Amino acid sequence: MIPIHVRPGEGRHYPMIDGDHIAKAAVQDDRGAFEVFEVIAPAAPMAPPHVSPWTSVLFLLQGRVTALVGATSYDVEPGGLIVFPAGTPSTFEVVGESARFLAITSGDGAGRFFADFAGSVPADRPVEDSMAAILSVTRRHGVELAGA
Repeated sequence: MIPIHVRPGEGRHYPMIDGDHIAKAAVQDDRGAFEVFEVIAPAAPMAPPHVSPWTSVLFLLQGRVTALVGATSYDVEPGGLIVFPAGTPSTFEVVGESARFLAITSGDGAGRFFADFAGSVPADRPVEDSMAAILSVTRRHGVELAGA
């Protein structure tokens, strides 16, 4: 594997309804795969809990978030970390004006999902207006909305 170096501000941007997901690295070798994203999320209503086929680790850099994993709520502050296990309904909500965090996902599916979502679902429209597109993208990538 060759080294990967990404400078501040670099990376592919995927504007989504819960923030700008910036792809920083996708790593795959004979021991497995993972992806790294910087997420800049504005204050917005909590997205519905969803079940992903990958595990996500969120490491908060700035701001505060409330994370919901299963039925348990966690307050996460800068320097804090929360794990969203694969197959577990999870979501987050920004507390305050905005938050910035690293999201590290297992496997190599999250980046494809973010790219498809950003290209198919307008980030500037209410979730209710985009539900058909959201459900279409989630089905294609094995992501399920809890209760949908």
